[in-house]
Parts: sequence; structure tokens; C-alpha cells
Amino acid sequence: MNYVQLCANIEDYTENTFTADELATFTKMAEQRIYNTVQLPNLRKNVTGSLTSGNKYLACPSDFLATYSLALIRADGSYEYLLNKDVNFIRQAYPTPTDTGTPEHYAIFGPDSANDNELTFIVGPTPDANYSMELHYFYYPESLVTAGTSWLGDNFDSCLLNACLLEAITFMKGEQDMVALYNERYVQSIALLKNLGDGKDRQDAYRSGQVRIKVS
Repeated sequence: MNYVQLCANIEDYTENTFTADELATFTKMAEQRIYNTVQLPNLRKNVTGSLTSGNKYLACPSDFLATYSLALIRADGSYEYLLNKDVNFIRQAYPTPTDTGTPEHYAIFGPDSANDNELTFIVGPTPDANYSMELHYFYYPESLVTAGTSWLGDNFDSCLLNACLLEAITFMKGEQDMVALYNERYVQSIALLKNLGDGKDRQDAYRSGQVRIKVS
């Protein structure tokens, strides 16, 4: 389901007409709701960067939302994953900039000094050399509103549509029974999506066996 089809379906189901801005809002709110309920593989991204000697800070990507892992790549290509800690732990464990070595811990430090909208990592100890780093992180893919198509629209349009309808009926201040109906349909569709994103995408038949339903 592309964006044009989604907008048409929203208006058909609700038997109402909305402005372009309203339809865009319904869609973006629905995407945000879904993306924070199910961890889908297409919400993951990998980037590489560099830590420089004597500098314990590392910039986050502009679309960064949360960390899956941060790894140091050694010269031989091997990976060493850093342990996530609080900033206060790193400050306490490595209190001075001269506490140098191979970084072992990291934390989200706070806004970038040059841009309050972006975040930075702090590592400990302070790097004693330049190191290549790989960050595996959670981000929002481009919205269906601007992209026209998306993984969600192509593969699980029922969940996207039901989430949008829930936003639309709330905006319309619909009757409570209709709000309950749309919410129930959304809950059913998000449960199916969770079976995929939080279930099937995290296992295989060789290790976990095929999905079975108990026979009474």
C-alpha cells in the first residue's frame, strides 16, 4: 500500500475528507506508534566512525534514536564490543583525561556542543590511539508521507492502516464504540506484526523448531 492508497483508504473507511496535513499527521503518528512497539529489522542501521587519540567523545548519527551496540574494530579486523554504562560510572572510573587506554565502556553523554539536537557518546578510558568504531542503532526510516512507499506499507499494510484509522477516529472525536472498534483492530494487527518482528525474525526452525499449536 503506497501513500496515495493509504490516504484513500483512510477517507473511505471513515467516510470523511481530511486535509493533506491531517492525513500526513495520522500517518506519521501511526508510524511512530508502530516503530516503538515492534523492533523490526528495517529499523536497524550500521555506521562506522572514528575515535581519535585523547578525545573521549564520539558524535551520534543525525538520525540516531537508541543504541543496539557499539564496537571497537581492531587493526586485525576483530570486534570488541563496549559495555554500556551511565555517564557517572565513566566519570568515576576514569576521572581524568589522562586515564588513557583501549575504550571499554560507553554512555550517551548528551547534546553535541555545536548542535543541541544531536547527541554524543562518551567512552572510557580516554582513547590512547585512533580507533575505528561501528555503531548498530535504532532509527526511524523515511516516512511513507515523503517516500511514497515503505517496508511497512508493502509488507504489513493492515497494521499501518489500522493505526492510521485509530488516529483519524480520535481526531474526529468519534463515538466511544467506534474508537474501541478501531483500537481493537489495531491491537489485533500489531500482535501479528510482533509475531514477525519480535518472534519469527529472531529465530529459525533449525535452532528453535517450527511454530506449533498445541493439539488438545
